Amino acid sequence: MILEVAVLSIRPSMCREFEAAFTQASRIIRSMKGFISLELQRCVETPTQYILLVRWDALEDHTVGFRQSREYQEWKRLLHHFYDPFPKVEHYEMIDG
Repeated sequence: MILEVAVLSIRPSMCREFEAAFTQASRIIRSMKGFISLELQRCVETPTQYILLVRWDALEDHTVGFRQSREYQEWKRLLHHFYDPFPKVEHYEMIDG
């Protein structure tokens, strides 16, 4: 399993719009092959900052299957204009032990 982690900085005064768009966009990602789960949390100290946690079966499910899909184009259309700056996305794997 792979954990995708993205810290999302949302343009000031656009948080409500972002959350509404994210609800719509989450339906897209939930339908993708290899998707396991998703969490979006808002920072208490910095309300324009969110953390997105997505669990995938494999790295390629995100980097190829999702990112190179038609569905990703709709995801981008719904969400990318809210980010400032554009988020850094990293992937993590569980360490046994």
